Amino acid sequence: MTMASAGGSARGGGSQGMAAVWQQVLAVDARYNAYRTPTFPQFRTQYIRRRSQLLRENAKAGHPPALRRQYLRLRGQLLGQRYGPLSEPGSARAYSNSIIRSSRTTLDRMEDFEDDPRALGARGHRRSVSRGSYQLQAQMNRAVYEDRPPGSVVPTSAAEASRAMAGDTSLSENYAFAGMYHVFDQHVDEAVPRVRFANDDRHRLACCSLDGSISLCQLVPAPPTVLQVLRGHTRGVSDFAWSLSNDILVSTSLDATMRIWASEDGRCIREIPDPDSAELLCCTFQPINNNLTVVGNAKHNVHVMNISTGKKVKGGSSKLTGRVLALSFDAPGRLLWAGDDRGSVFSFLFDMATGKLTKAKRLVVHEGSPVTSISARSWVSREARDPSLLINACLNKLLLYRVVDNEGTLQLKRSFPIEQSSHPVRSIFCPLMSFRQGACVVTGSEDMCVHFFDVERAAKAAVNKLQGHSAPVLDVSFNCDESLLASSDASGMVIVWRREQK
Repeated sequence: MTMASAGGSARGGGSQGMAAVWQQVLAVDARYNAYRTPTFPQFRTQYIRRRSQLLRENAKAGHPPALRRQYLRLRGQLLGQRYGPLSEPGSARAYSNSIIRSSRTTLDRMEDFEDDPRALGARGHRRSVSRGSYQLQAQMNRAVYEDRPPGSVVPTSAAEASRAMAGDTSLSENYAFAGMYHVFDQHVDEAVPRVRFANDDRHRLACCSLDGSISLCQLVPAPPTVLQVLRGHTRGVSDFAWSLSNDILVSTSLDATMRIWASEDGRCIREIPDPDSAELLCCTFQPINNNLTVVGNAKHNVHVMNISTGKKVKGGSSKLTGRVLALSFDAPGRLLWAGDDRGSVFSFLFDMATGKLTKAKRLVVHEGSPVTSISARSWVSREARDPSLLINACLNKLLLYRVVDNEGTLQLKRSFPIEQSSHPVRSIFCPLMSFRQGACVVTGSEDMCVHFFDVERAAKAAVNKLQGHSAPVLDVSFNCDESLLASSDASGMVIVWRREQK
């Protein structure tokens, strides 16, 4: 029995029924959300997230199911009177069925975290709960799709919620940008290999530089400012990551150390030397337990480090075929992928209790082509029904792979043309895109542009291209509601782009 099914049976059928009702209420709210404040999409985003939180809390109160169903009917009637009938009559039933059949499919990663206090880590970081196996997830996703008449839209709660946030725009319309919001140039003359918005945050941004520092920036209130510059590394900073609660950052450096920083005041909490005294090239937090961080080094090793003790976890090390350049966990934290400069991607099973790594599979993307970026995503949508991996590998292509089993086996789905032959270019999945009709990814490129691709469009997959950098674009990052996109380049410039408001 999987963790997800075990949790469901423990809660009992009654609570599952109650959960289904609150999910239906959220679905109704999401369907009408596009009508609220049409000129302020950020408000719609915050509104639906807050509704989700309140409904989940209310579901624990134990109100009688009949009362919940009555509330659902009244809510639907009042919204109908206020905003008029929906354009898809009869969709409510399909909508409800899709919620039940696709299990927990609400608002992407935000819903991966339970409100149960037992799901909190030792330092208060949120823990996620596994949704079951990749095969089961893919089967459930397909079941929702295949039971619908040909050509019809699957009206899942998640799809409606995300579509409401986007304001019912097409992908091309939604990823139109009005221009530059701000340009940060404090690292000019040294490359900025990594830029990241804080988790679930619209206006906090950080970037690291090969000049050995990390900048913490605030975009609002205007004008955008650099709040802190974190100094201490003696060589270039290769990578960094925010903790889930954004209270700390971990960074890796070519000086063979990792550092733990307090984001509030920029204080260095701890310096941890690499176990092999090698250049550290990448890092990522374990998504369930943020006391554990995985690092990759120039001596071909991956290490699981306990940042509270500063020690390497027993059994948490493994060797790749080359310098480790990229790391990514799946959302439940049970699978880790690592890419090296020889063109290989390894999957590892991560033991949740001990932090031990077990090597599972190896994929040679292309012999001798460095794998510079790996991003994992579990999708629940009509078009993309399988957990997937996005990979940059110095092949002048962006590669999309399907995850086909619980050991992280990869199957190439498709590729997109970009310019990348030598620089450590990175790419991302868009935060809200998994529930739209169409699914968008964003990547840097050596042609000095930011590229957007619709992964489900058979021909002419390019959705948009942003021009403004004067050097190869190395990394990209969206804020939580996709209103702003940050991109960094090899000359040290960071551009924040403002999405066009529809």
